[in-house]
Amino acid sequence: MGQKVAGTCYIKVDGTQLVITGGVEVPVSKVKRETVTAGYFKEEDRIPFTKVDAVKAPGTDWDKITNGTNMTITSEFKDGSSYVLSGAYAVDDVNVTADDGKVPLNFEGVSGDWQ
Repeated sequence: MGQKVAGTCYIKVDGTQLVITGGVEVPVSKVKRETVTAGYFKEEDRIPFTKVDAVKAPGTDWDKITNGTNMTITSEFKDGSSYVLSGAYAVDDVNVTADDGKVPLNFEGVSGDWQ
């Protein structure tokens, strides 16, 4: 029997759903490891994040998205799992491309948890 592992995703910013294209990127692990020498490694905390390409749809509160500093970003995946980014804020430039209406969004936050 096959098992669904990918498909349509839903993104909500403080409960309001965005129109998105393509996929969503979120971290699976909370740490990043790097080998120092054979058998020894260092470990650093990763900054929780959510990356997505949104559509500049009418009615989207872009002021809230670009200026919010304590948002909750919920990513719902087709396999039934969700990633919740808390204390979130937009980082990097937020720009729209005129040829396809896409707005690449990169959110970072205080904590990211799988549910």
